[in-house]
Amino acid sequence: MNTTSRNTGTALRTFGLILALGAMPLMLSVTGCATGNRYNQSTGDRIEDHGTSTRVMMALAEDTQYKYTAVNVETHKGTVQLSGFVNSRGEKNRAGDLAEDVPGVKDVVNNIAVKDSEN
Repeated sequence: MNTTSRNTGTALRTFGLILALGAMPLMLSVTGCATGNRYNQSTGDRIEDHGTSTRVMMALAEDTQYKYTAVNVETHKGTVQLSGFVNSRGEKNRAGDLAEDVPGVKDVVNNIAVKDSEN
């Protein structure tokens, strides 16, 4: 009688383990997984935005009038955000104009700060 109880307990534990492992894919499909995509973009959109950011950075780098070494470029769904620092208002405006002329840019948010020239 003791052997039967031991075999039944082992069988129940094994059945419980199999049931839990079998239910795991179902639970994961219902709850989903966090992808880390905080902007809810498709892979194609992210690739396109990366390409747009690269083209804007190249346009800034190729400018013969100013050097934009402290300017950052981020793109989300075709909207380019410029941030960082420049030395003059003209430099800031030129960066915005250059970004607007890049293919794939739908809008430009120019958050570039002009350094205080009095210091």
